[in-house]
Amino acid sequence: MILNLISGPRNISTALMYSFAQRTDTTVLDEPFYAFYLNRSGIHHPGKEEVIKSQPIDEFMVSEQIMKETSRPVVFVKNMAHHLAIMDQSFLNQVTNIFLIRSPRQILASYAQVIETPTLRDIGIEYQYTLFNFLKEKGQLPLVMDSGLLLQNPESVLKQACQHLGIPFMNTMLHWQPGPKPYDGVWAKYWYNNVHKSTGFEKQPTSNRPLPEHLISLNEKAEYYYDRLLPFSLQP
Repeated sequence: MILNLISGPRNISTALMYSFAQRTDTTVLDEPFYAFYLNRSGIHHPGKEEVIKSQPIDEFMVSEQIMKETSRPVVFVKNMAHHLAIMDQSFLNQVTNIFLIRSPRQILASYAQVIETPTLRDIGIEYQYTLFNFLKEKGQLPLVMDSGLLLQNPESVLKQACQHLGIPFMNTMLHWQPGPKPYDGVWAKYWYNNVHKSTGFEKQPTSNRPLPEHLISLNEKAEYYYDRLLPFSLQP
């Protein structure tokens, strides 16, 4: 089973990857389409050249590598919505899709600490909405998890998620060792500082960081899509 996480950035997606990595039946892959996205889009991110050197830039080669990963019964692939949105959508029909959403206000306040002027494309919520509706039209009703609700009661939400996915819940999913992980992408040094300090699903003090004034208008646009996905999310 290939579990394809469709997330936005600054959204505890790495923590969720660490959670699934604690399972004895699961292999995790960290944003395997990141190099493809940076190369195709031309956008600048910290460590761009290093990322591009670390992964194939051909989307079909990456898809094939994912499909051939059979070392364990479950493969958890952490992906960003904006990476997937510009590639061939046939990949989504071959995997079990999970959407991880978060309040855009919190995403933007956090993201702006690394990239001061993010765009709607950068935070991925519009792409999540588009991809969710694309899959619904194909007859899928993907699992949706909200990071704020997940943090309220990780055990309850993860148990529901595992039941929905048809895999057993494991208590080991609730905790992990602090520090870098061997399955982190090479970009971890730019983005993973907080999650490397964590040992479980912990609300970060930065979640209450105020939204910069220049991002208020962008937040209003993003809230439109978030509000339409939130009713589908698991409840704690």
